[in-house]
Amino acid sequence: MTIDGCCGSESPIACELGAISAADRPRYDELRKMLAASAIGKRELSDGVAVRISTERMALAQLAEWISFERKCCPFLDFRIDVAPESGPVWVSLTGRAGVKEFLAHAFGK
Repeated sequence: MTIDGCCGSESPIACELGAISAADRPRYDELRKMLAASAIGKRELSDGVAVRISTERMALAQLAEWISFERKCCPFLDFRIDVAPESGPVWVSLTGRAGVKEFLAHAFGK
């Protein structure tokens, strides 16, 4: 076991939608739609993508809830939320190992 608690093996770079239960699927779908409607900017990163979120359309707690679901179906992604001071911009970054950036480009329709 590694220090971070992971088993050391890498999951495939593919969504496993079955990881989200049928009972949780409606809420997950609602949060995905909310995220799409809240995205007000996007920038490419060397290992992924960052999306600027309108917190008027999606609260930080809802963004964190979406991440909690997304981690189940896409465990290969790294997530980071950057919250600027003084009501500045909020960005969520999705990054990962080699191949993740291409996966995200396809998922985000680039």
